[in-house]
Amino acid sequence: MVYFRLRHQARRVGFFRQFINKTFVRKLLIIGTSVCLIYLGGVILWAARLEIPDFSNFEERKVVQSTKIYDRTGTILLNNVNEDVRRSSIPITEISSYIQHATMAIEDREFYAHHGVRPTSIVRAFLSNTFSNTRTQGGSTITQQVVKNALLTKDKTITRKIKEVILSLKLERILPKDEILGLYLNESPYGGNMYGVEEASRVFFGKSAKDVTIAEAAYLASLPQAPTRYSPYGEHLDELEARKNLVLDKMREQGWITTEEAVKAKAEQVHFLEPQKQGIKAPHFIFYVRSYLEDKYGKDVVETEGLKVITTLDWDLQQKAEEIVAQYAAENEKNFNAHNAGVIILDPKTGNILAMVGSRDYFETANNGNFNITLAHRQPGSSFKPIVYATAFNKGYTPNTVVFDVPTQFDTSCTTGIHSGNTDTCYTPVNYDGVYRGPIALRDALAQSINIPAIKVLYLAGIKNALQTARDLGIATLGDANQYGLTLVLGGGEVSLLDLTSAYGVFANDGVRMSPQKIISIADHSSTTIEQLESTGQQVLPQNTARLISDILSDNKARAPSYGTRSPLYFEGRSVATKTGTTNDYKDAWIIGYTPDIVIGAWVGNNDNTPMEKKVAGMVVAPMWNAIMAEVLKTLPASSHFIPPDPTPTDLRPILRGIWQGGKTYLVDKISGKLATPYTPPEVTEERVITGVHSILNWINKNDPRGNTPPDLNDSQYKLWEEPVRTWAMTHGYVDQAENSITLGSDDVHLPEYIPQVTVLSPTPNSAFGPDSPVTVSISATSRFPIAEMSVGTEGLALTNTKMAPWTATFIPRTITDRDRIDSLTIDVYDSVRNKREITIPVSIMTGNAPAENVTDPQP
Repeated sequence: MVYFRLRHQARRVGFFRQFINKTFVRKLLIIGTSVCLIYLGGVILWAARLEIPDFSNFEERKVVQSTKIYDRTGTILLNNVNEDVRRSSIPITEISSYIQHATMAIEDREFYAHHGVRPTSIVRAFLSNTFSNTRTQGGSTITQQVVKNALLTKDKTITRKIKEVILSLKLERILPKDEILGLYLNESPYGGNMYGVEEASRVFFGKSAKDVTIAEAAYLASLPQAPTRYSPYGEHLDELEARKNLVLDKMREQGWITTEEAVKAKAEQVHFLEPQKQGIKAPHFIFYVRSYLEDKYGKDVVETEGLKVITTLDWDLQQKAEEIVAQYAAENEKNFNAHNAGVIILDPKTGNILAMVGSRDYFETANNGNFNITLAHRQPGSSFKPIVYATAFNKGYTPNTVVFDVPTQFDTSCTTGIHSGNTDTCYTPVNYDGVYRGPIALRDALAQSINIPAIKVLYLAGIKNALQTARDLGIATLGDANQYGLTLVLGGGEVSLLDLTSAYGVFANDGVRMSPQKIISIADHSSTTIEQLESTGQQVLPQNTARLISDILSDNKARAPSYGTRSPLYFEGRSVATKTGTTNDYKDAWIIGYTPDIVIGAWVGNNDNTPMEKKVAGMVVAPMWNAIMAEVLKTLPASSHFIPPDPTPTDLRPILRGIWQGGKTYLVDKISGKLATPYTPPEVTEERVITGVHSILNWINKNDPRGNTPPDLNDSQYKLWEEPVRTWAMTHGYVDQAENSITLGSDDVHLPEYIPQVTVLSPTPNSAFGPDSPVTVSISATSRFPIAEMSVGTEGLALTNTKMAPWTATFIPRTITDRDRIDSLTIDVYDSVRNKREITIPVSIMTGNAPAENVTDPQP
């Protein structure tokens, strides 16, 4: 009974709990539903009260929050993005069906099928933007873009998006589709301050929007999503062409044009009219900046959110550079068939772009002036050589290292003979002047820009290593080693003037790379800084390597055999490092030059790659560069100079130190003519070589030039280099010597017993002198050989000397300006063969340079 009672009670409790739970859930659902209905009602009420934006006064709405771009001072307005907005509004019936179809094909192919929004596109854009690091996926219909252009609000919130969707739905109920499409085409941006397809069509093609061809319509449809980047007057013409072809493909897919029409339109050569001059300064630089702003912040932000952009541009310098480029480009066109030119000026310490001249005249279409040549990828010729030499110096080679400038076959598929083998594949380069100089130090080879030594240096340095050095210096356009051969050192790859100038900035900045900078700061409409320049450098090249390159490129004596002593590369009293470059086909002439405070790169040629007259860069581009550098140097301190590099170690193998006559050396006493001993003074010791003239590959292992690794006589280039060197040696009368042929005996005039015997007569040890008390040093000496000289000094400072008996010399302490006091004197006595006796005595000498309160005048 107890069991059944308990069981019945348990059932009653369970039933009660179930009843309570169901009641709670029911009430919760009722409350939740009520809240949702109230919220939904609020949303519906809010949506119902939303008004369709006013589509009039477009120009005023655009200008209110226009981005303004300034020079580095923040006072010179270079460009007001929406200043003088230009728009021609026309009915949809006056707009070509080609433009309408091209626009829908790329922007909203279902425009006539939806009711203002595409839910699937919105979801896709939301997912893409949520799960990626960038906000690049768009989901807006043409209707939504019309609403967005009319709203011009700055917020990017969900509320803003909902508002856009609701207004788009309402707009579709109020206006017919054709009118909405017309609003879009009349208000879309097409570049600069130009809005509306009619204005764009007249500016680009000189015709009304109703008269354009299919290809022209495809170009117009390509622009609104990124009008600066895709501008036909910009540097991304390949991207514009690709987008135009994409538009045509989509038009064909939708059946708006036939396959034949698409093929014909892709092949059509569309002519864009000369860009109209606008209120814009430094246009190439401005569009370079605007492209960056639109890529990072979006074109809507740039056009509508009132950014204040302070750039790195020096407006005064920019104006001077533009004037000089225009002047010399006109002369080069007449004299050298070189129609265009470009210049980059950088501060190597910060990376700041101070001037960018992308052509002789931005608004001159005859020479494609709108194209920014400073960003184009061109072959740099010999201006690439310093990067290769820097790689070799990193590896252990030195400026004194010698290679042979002789006719050399470099293709291993050929036989060793210079003119034998398959002439289609054999590679036997020549120097620009057809002259071969025999043995030459790397310093002279680089300074004079000689080709054959440079190719050998690239082989010694390694192509992979050279490419890595280029990347470290900021040149990112080069591919991997498999794409290049030994012609890389002669400019076989492609680089931009901006990147190459920046790379030279690393040499100027002691090996520290500062990336090119174009913007100092960006502030929003409320003056809140949203971007600030942070110039942080990275040591990408050993300091001494950078100094070696600067030392060589500024060595006027070393380059004189090729350029002369008073060339455009030389500036009286100033240290300027410079390198020129000319491509083999004479399509490009380059020059990059720098001081520790500035780096200037210049290019001359033709945008369409037609060759110039066959002149080297020193004649074509150097005078223009010289004129610009001369203007810049007026603003820089004359005291700026390059810090000398470390000297070449004396214990390296002979070939690395400049001794090319053989690989084994011996030391000779120049006085006795016999082999030097440990007692032979350094100043009368001469290093001589056992004659045996060979290529550098015979003496060192190219991968370990300073190590003990033996030479690799099976190196693929060994025989190719060795044969012409041996031929050169024979024709110049060099005969190999045997090592055992050196039988000179040992130095017998420098022996310990021959060192002079010296007695110091004055001063006596611990003597004291005041600033005006004469200090007289007097000695007596005997020696096997006559005494020839007595010198007196202290801690590396020479004080006085004499080369005549009696051996007495005097100095006044006050005349010594770089010591406060002297605590010892060192007396060196030499005989006629440079045997030396050195004696140091303690003294106390006050020079008068110490602070007054510390000066005493001890009595002698």
